[in-house]
Amino acid sequence: MGRKVTLATCSLNQWALDFDGNLTRILKSIEVAKSRGAKYRLGPELEICGYGCADHFYESDTLLHSFEVLRKLLESPITQDIICDVGMPIMHHNVRYICRVLFLNRRILLIRPKMVMANCGLHREMRWFSPWNQLRLVEEYFLPRMIQEVTGQDTVPFGDCVLSTKDTCIGSEICQELWSPRSPHIQMSLDGVEIFTNSSASHHELRKADQRVNLIKSATAKCGGIYLYSNQRGCDGDRVYYDGCAMVAINGDVVVQGAQFSLNDVEVITATLDLEDVRSYRGERCHPHMENEPKPCHRVKVDFSLSTGDDIYLPTHQPITWNYHTPEEEISLGPASWLWDYLRRSGQGGFLLPLSGGVDSSSTACIVHSMCVQICQAVQDNNSQVLEDVRRVTGDASYYPQDPRELCGRLFTTCYMSSENSSVDTCTRAKELAHQIGSTHMNINIDMAVKGILGIFSVVTGKWPQFRVNGGSPRENLALQNVQARVRMVLAYLFAQLSLWARGKPGGLLVLGSANVDESLTGYFTKYDCSSADINPIGGISKTDLKSFLLYCVEQFQLTALKGVLSAPPTAELEPLTDGQVSQTDEADMGMTYSELSVIGRLRKMSKCGPFSMFCKLIHMWRDALSPAEVAQKVKHFFRMYSVNRHKMTTVTPAYHAESYSPDDNRFDLRPFLYNTRWTWQFRCIDDQVGRKHRWTVECTSEPPVN
Repeated sequence: MGRKVTLATCSLNQWALDFDGNLTRILKSIEVAKSRGAKYRLGPELEICGYGCADHFYESDTLLHSFEVLRKLLESPITQDIICDVGMPIMHHNVRYICRVLFLNRRILLIRPKMVMANCGLHREMRWFSPWNQLRLVEEYFLPRMIQEVTGQDTVPFGDCVLSTKDTCIGSEICQELWSPRSPHIQMSLDGVEIFTNSSASHHELRKADQRVNLIKSATAKCGGIYLYSNQRGCDGDRVYYDGCAMVAINGDVVVQGAQFSLNDVEVITATLDLEDVRSYRGERCHPHMENEPKPCHRVKVDFSLSTGDDIYLPTHQPITWNYHTPEEEISLGPASWLWDYLRRSGQGGFLLPLSGGVDSSSTACIVHSMCVQICQAVQDNNSQVLEDVRRVTGDASYYPQDPRELCGRLFTTCYMSSENSSVDTCTRAKELAHQIGSTHMNINIDMAVKGILGIFSVVTGKWPQFRVNGGSPRENLALQNVQARVRMVLAYLFAQLSLWARGKPGGLLVLGSANVDESLTGYFTKYDCSSADINPIGGISKTDLKSFLLYCVEQFQLTALKGVLSAPPTAELEPLTDGQVSQTDEADMGMTYSELSVIGRLRKMSKCGPFSMFCKLIHMWRDALSPAEVAQKVKHFFRMYSVNRHKMTTVTPAYHAESYSPDDNRFDLRPFLYNTRWTWQFRCIDDQVGRKHRWTVECTSEPPVN
């Protein structure tokens, strides 16, 4: 018959500039694809060098080593008799492009450069690369000598072209092109391309997966065709986690779904599909001859078939329902996988967390526990790479992890850092949670260190600051809170460096932070305090989502200690207790609730609102609870806090990117850190509107004149 094709796509845990490891994983994916009968293998975007190379893309070494890896791939017997589609950076006419290189049996078939760049949010592709914006134009690319020696080719096609086999036609899309309003698959489908491929480096954000799936289903529902999606997975050296989700779809239906979160470095999915299903679907819905096509696709012909002559008894894949994770599951799995990648690639021996007994630090602890659960499950599933890594991290060559609590005791150290302002309740909650997850737990009293530092200040100045409740000024009160927080950071790093040494074990620990995204927005934390750490798994997650996540952990992991954490009011416990009870709460200090902060954060970043625009939107969103004057006060208070504390984001701990309203100063939220904190013009516009509303209300409610 010759109409059924078996195609492979994959998710690979690549690492920026790890050319040896990246090559190994690429070859493994091709080997698996061939073993399952696939004739075409698709890999992630820039898989040879890793997507997150950033300014290393400027270096000629990155281009050189990428071609050296390509040569290894061309020479390998593993890559024979299958069309391999790999991603790498290539310079053409002194311009750098993100490219797909398609090759078969030691010959390069074509090079397809990216035409639509990802240049918003976290992505800055235009900093390093240019788009190929010449529709349907194909040029000659002169291959480097090292490649010519293998392929025997001097030049290959480079540009907007498709691959025509003896039985079908294949066209490439690269990541952002799928999200573009002028996606290439539309024009390609109208010109008879039947198989579309998309190589991506798409990062995880909470509640984002359905957008990706819907775009792919929509693409093939409109145009018909087969769509292969490949994505990177894991932490490749930065704040993001690439979340896999490789898939294959046909005519609007997904037929194979890869995992979104997994500790597998290489995941290959294959699908067998009938090309006649595409042709029948298009026969009723698509009429290319009626379209005004500017120019047909440039076809590169290859003497190769994806199908075989006798495939009538070969079963095809049928539509499935996509299994979406809940946001709570995403928090449990994504940051945990990111932490594991960071730990095993950092060369450290585990994590240390200052555990306060509050929602934030408890959430970080639960994510580490989830990581241990995933590791044990991966080892049980015979993942040899995870077993090798965990033995190296723990320093025990015979270790076989089976119990997450026992593994947590080896990898995770928690410490409750008490002061005279700490309550018994928070200490108890921290101890109970540590016991339930299995971490090695310590109680550390910081009063001696705090008094020692204040003593130094007193010797030099002759003054001893007092808390507000003892008659001190606001400046004294804040300074006394900050010194406690900063002492905790110093002690955290001391114990991280020496805890394993004290137990007679090699290595050090990574310090984990636990400041959430909402606190970062307002700067409600001390600069260089115990939230300052090596990495922070919850720095991009809202307080509201963290509370839901802890409820999930109560049920999923039977961590009953979290019930007390959830019922307690959020507090920093940096001011003196009142009759042994906490008198300071976070929301009172911030002047707004965490739920209000989440709304404001989304308006600031996602809706691009300044103070005036935010006020205009919130008077309607909050009209049932707040008057315009009260909304104005909230908006002005937020922007004062935001602008006064924006400088803190320049030193904030690198955090897992999970929210589209994150204020991360690294690459995502590029704004000044020195503001006119009075916002005179903007606040005057708000006050004018509040005044107009008041005058309008008075006019409308006054008594009508008597005739």
